[in-house]
Amino acid sequence: MTASDQKTLLDRVAALVEMAERAGADAADAVVMRSRSSSVAVRLGKVEGTESAESDDMSLRVFIGNRVAAVSATVGADLAALAERAIAMARVSPEDPYQGLADPARLARDIADLDLVDDTEIPADRLKEDALAMEEAALAVPGVTNSSGAAASAGSGGLVLATSHGFVGQYAATRFSRSAAVIAGEGTAMERDYDFSSRLHFADLEETEKIGRTAGERAVKRLNARKVKTGVFPVVYDPRVARGIASHLAAAINGASVARKTSFLRDRMGKAVAAPGVTVTDDPVKKRGQASRPFDGEGVAGERLVPVDDGVLTAWLLSTAIARELGLETNGRGVRAASSVNPSATNFAIEPGEAAPEALIAGIKNGFYVTELFGQGVNLVTGEYSRGASGFWIENGEIAYPVSEVTIASNLKDMFLRMTPANDLDRNFGTAAPTLLIEGMTVAGE
Repeated sequence: MTASDQKTLLDRVAALVEMAERAGADAADAVVMRSRSSSVAVRLGKVEGTESAESDDMSLRVFIGNRVAAVSATVGADLAALAERAIAMARVSPEDPYQGLADPARLARDIADLDLVDDTEIPADRLKEDALAMEEAALAVPGVTNSSGAAASAGSGGLVLATSHGFVGQYAATRFSRSAAVIAGEGTAMERDYDFSSRLHFADLEETEKIGRTAGERAVKRLNARKVKTGVFPVVYDPRVARGIASHLAAAINGASVARKTSFLRDRMGKAVAAPGVTVTDDPVKKRGQASRPFDGEGVAGERLVPVDDGVLTAWLLSTAIARELGLETNGRGVRAASSVNPSATNFAIEPGEAAPEALIAGIKNGFYVTELFGQGVNLVTGEYSRGASGFWIENGEIAYPVSEVTIASNLKDMFLRMTPANDLDRNFGTAAPTLLIEGMTVAGE
C-alpha cells in the first residue's frame, strides 16, 4: 500500500465516521480491509491455473445508545447514503448493552513497526518457476510416482480504521507461500504427502528444492502402511498436527465461546487445564509474526498474553463487547470480519518443553506417532475428541513402520492435562506447537 493509497483510505474512513455522526450516530467506526494476491499452480510440468485477486471492502458501524448496526460497501460507495442507511438500521435494532467503541484509554497511541511488509515484487514467471522447481524436486525422489501439484503465491493485506473518539490508524502485511504434494507407490498402495512454507518476507521462505524433496520423502516413508491392534497408548503429535491441538485450545479460551457457554473450559479460569510446566502464549506484537498486528480491529493496542501459565488458565481472548459481557476489559484480540468484531488468537503458541522429540519417543515402548489427521470429530462444548489418523508406530523407543486406518480418541480436557511439549517449536505459524506427547489415548485399529 503506497503512502498515497494510505492517505486516501484514511481520509475516506474518517469522512465516513464524520458523516455518521452528522446523521445521528452517538458513536461510529469505519474500516477498510484491503487484500491483493496472485498465485500459480502447476502439475506434471504444466501450468494448471493462475489467479490474481484484489478487494477493498469498507464497513461502517454506528451506535445509537445501546443500539448498533453495521453496513458494508465498496470503497467507492456514496458515503452519505451509507451513513444514512446505517443510522436507519440502528434505530430499529434491538438494544445490546455490551456494544460500543473501545475505551479511549486502551487505544493504540503509537503504531509499532512490526516489520510485516516486504516490498519485493514477485512476477508471475517467478511464481511459475518456483512451483515447477518444487514439483521437479519432489518427482526426483525415488518411489514418487505422481504429482498432486505445486503452487507458489504472493499477496498482501491491510486494514485502515477510524473511530469517532479520535483513533485513526492503518497497517499492512505481505505473505509469500510455496507448497508441493506428491504421490508415492502404485495402485491400492499409493500414499500422498506434502510440504509447504509461508512467510511474511520472501527471502525467509524455505528453498523450493527442499520443499519438493521433503514432500517426496514424506510420501515414500508412508508406503507399506500396516494396521495396528486397538488399545490405549501414548500418542506423539508431529508439529504439523500438533498445531491443530493448539487451535483447539485457542478456540476453548476464546471469550465468545465462554460467553455463549460453548467452551469445555468455560468454568476453569484460575484452575489447572494443562500439565504442570505447560505454558501458552499469544503475542500480537511479535516482530515478523504471521498473525501480528500493531492494533486490533477496534484500535486497541494488544500486548503479549500468557493465557496458560504453568498449566493454569489465566486469561480469555477478548474483544470489547465480549469483555463487557463477561465483566472484564478487552485485551486487544478483536478481529474485524466484514462489519462485525469478534475475539481471536494472534501468534498463539504452546511453548516448548525441555526434551527433544527423540527423547520423548525413546521413552515409549509402544505408541503412535501421528503425522496426518482426518475428519472433524472435535466437540468444543464437551471436549470429546475423535479423529482419523495416519503416521508411524513406535516400538521400543524407535519409529518402526508406517500405519494407517487408525482412529485416535480421548477428551481434550484429559489430553491437555497429560500433554508434554518437546523443544522443537517453530514460531513461523500464526498457531504454533512443538512435537506433543499425550499419554493414555485410545488408538482404534483392527
